[in-house]
Amino acid sequence: MIKNNQKFFNQFHVLIDGCIVALAYVLAYYIRFSSGLFYSDPAGRLPMSTYMFNLFVIIPLYLVLFYYNELYTPKRGTGRLGEIWRIFRANVIGLLVLLSMFYLLNNQFIHISRLMLAIYSVLNVVLMSLERTLIRNFLSRMRRSGHNLKHILLVGYSRAAEQYIDRVMANPEWGYKIHAILDDEVPRGASYRDVKVVGSIDNLEYILPENKMDEIVITLPLSRYEDLQKIVSYCEKSGVHTKFVPDYSSVISSHPYMEDLQGLPVVNIRNVPLSDPMNRMVKRFIDIAGSLFGIVITSPIMLVAALAVALTSKGPVIFRQTRIGYHNKPFEMYKFRSMVVQTDEEEACKWTTKEDPRVTKVGRFMRKTSIDELPQLFNILKGDMSMVGPRPERPQFVEKFKEEIPRYMVKHQVRPGLTGWAQINGFRGDTSIFKRVEYDIYYIENWTLGFDIKIIFLTFFKGFINKNAY
Repeated sequence: MIKNNQKFFNQFHVLIDGCIVALAYVLAYYIRFSSGLFYSDPAGRLPMSTYMFNLFVIIPLYLVLFYYNELYTPKRGTGRLGEIWRIFRANVIGLLVLLSMFYLLNNQFIHISRLMLAIYSVLNVVLMSLERTLIRNFLSRMRRSGHNLKHILLVGYSRAAEQYIDRVMANPEWGYKIHAILDDEVPRGASYRDVKVVGSIDNLEYILPENKMDEIVITLPLSRYEDLQKIVSYCEKSGVHTKFVPDYSSVISSHPYMEDLQGLPVVNIRNVPLSDPMNRMVKRFIDIAGSLFGIVITSPIMLVAALAVALTSKGPVIFRQTRIGYHNKPFEMYKFRSMVVQTDEEEACKWTTKEDPRVTKVGRFMRKTSIDELPQLFNILKGDMSMVGPRPERPQFVEKFKEEIPRYMVKHQVRPGLTGWAQINGFRGDTSIFKRVEYDIYYIENWTLGFDIKIIFLTFFKGFINKNAY
């Protein structure tokens, strides 16, 4: 069983990391002082023994930093990029600690090469990332071939159980082996994707003492939560590791915010990172800087577009349309006019569809290339919109969708965006509003500044020109 090998693997992993730290440090010394790439004054250089003595401090320091940056947690189900980010973060903190410590402890350390420490940090990030990638690939091959598996028993048949099975089977590199399901209401022999119901929940009393399972995963349906305490009691008596997959993922976000009310856990139904004032301030600063930069850069394009609209069709160059934005407040969104002039009733009657006769020739090109959206940079500057966020809808569609689509109004907890996670994944124009809302909510619940930068970057490749933009 895997739990018999996990302790040895973790200790071996720490040993490898210690060797990597030492190797990166020694290589940095030779690159800095012996490679000829950098000028080095032999008279002012401390002896190599002084530099190597520092490893007695550096190795334990970095191993502790790796531990607190969660680099020794199980890799199953975790992302490769997230691990590389944690390696980078640990090394940045380590470099700052070393610079401070070497300066304060002893005057001779003032002369230790800062450039060498910088080279060491870069090498350490590269070598650690390579090491972790090789380990991941090795473990993935082992798990795909049936080794290093984690043996799991599900307790309770529900939507949560099916979703858990789907994800495990879609990712064999995780190394999870689901043996069976226990449930009191689903008949024995029933199965989902070849995972069978083999007995009732009370069978735990006989299965757990055999000590053949690495984990028990509780996947009870909502209607059976009164059994939760009994099941947890069974599991805790046996000492087996237990997880709980709630059967309310359609109601509570994947990252709910927990509060401790004097020992009473309180779950906030939805965690919105942009409800934090500091996050909002950072995002607003980026919006102001980005919109000013965008206006300057695209001003020649906007000038040509304005002339093309004015010369090819009658009506105003800028089209103003009421949309619903942050906290359900209406605002006037700007676009270059891409359709013939219509009455309010004609304009509000339907979505724009493929080969829509209302779209002008110039308008069709602008919509296909998203040039018609450029005036929204001024909406961003005003504060009505953001560079990144859910696309805003017209009031009549908001009234319609909030009754038909669960969680639709969640998208109004942040400012609407010029581009968004749904748009770069192809959900714009006459596409599934349900999928669009799903992507919007994922963005809202998982916002980070890095996520915004990723979406802006991908917009240049996926967002501006899109086959679903009519």
